[in-house]
Amino acid sequence: MFNAQYFRTFITLVETGSFTHTARKLEMTQPGVSQHIRKLERYLDKSLLYRHGRRFTLTETGRRAYDYAVKLFAEHEQFRHSLDNDSPDTGECRVASPSSVGLMFYPFILGYQQMHPGLTVTYDFAFNAEIVDAVLAGRFDVGIVTDVTKHPDLDFEPWHQEPLCLLVPADFTGTTISELMALGFMNYSDGINNASSLLRRNFAGEFRSMSHFPQQGFSNEVSMVLDAVARGLGFTVVPRSVMETSPWQRQVKELPLAESVYETLYVVTKRGVEMPRRYQQLLGEFRLQRRNVLYGYAEAPPLEDEA
Repeated sequence: MFNAQYFRTFITLVETGSFTHTARKLEMTQPGVSQHIRKLERYLDKSLLYRHGRRFTLTETGRRAYDYAVKLFAEHEQFRHSLDNDSPDTGECRVASPSSVGLMFYPFILGYQQMHPGLTVTYDFAFNAEIVDAVLAGRFDVGIVTDVTKHPDLDFEPWHQEPLCLLVPADFTGTTISELMALGFMNYSDGINNASSLLRRNFAGEFRSMSHFPQQGFSNEVSMVLDAVARGLGFTVVPRSVMETSPWQRQVKELPLAESVYETLYVVTKRGVEMPRRYQQLLGEFRLQRRNVLYGYAEAPPLEDEA
């Protein structure tokens, strides 16, 4: 019969190199240590040790059994800590978000995980509808989305607001709505909504609808839209996090505008399920860091549901 204590005794024996030290460390008798090793050998039906008087060396089976036992107990500890929702630094985090968020958030998580080795992270880049479905199905514990879907089994909480920026080719000299219209629009999944919000606020009275703008192309990957803008194929409106993580940020420029407009990000979870502390800390630290980058010590704009 499998007995974890026999493996624990064997690990200690290998690491101390002595039956006497093992007995002392485990508060056992030396015959008790020997008995555990014999019973483990009977269970595996293989010899674990070459005995040389009071000394020993490991057989090939012994080396393999030691590696297995170390891995077994490490996985056991990881599993045990993953059940502790009160631990902010251990356990599994399963998160999904659009790439507009993930391009910045996922690298932050990797750095965070390096500082907290007890965490494991599964991160998925997906669209809003896919994220909602995944949270409902239990494939992810936390989703980050850019709009709210009414559902009796889900909670949506405003989390962070990312400024929107109007990006044009680096050599573009226009400033008017008609010049933007002549340039044309590069679209992506949230492109029409974001552009409409920004242009309506800053060109009130002139802006009618995005349907009046020639659509020069579409990509379902927001980061690739900036490649098209950098090539002079049109303008776009994206969250600032996309611009700051783009390899084409030096080939585009942000058109200055009088009014700031923000994309609100929501955390979606299953209703009635308490969010573990590891998620609360992870989300809170990224939000704080991002706010400090965007606004320094100035007061950040209120979240949509706080206004």
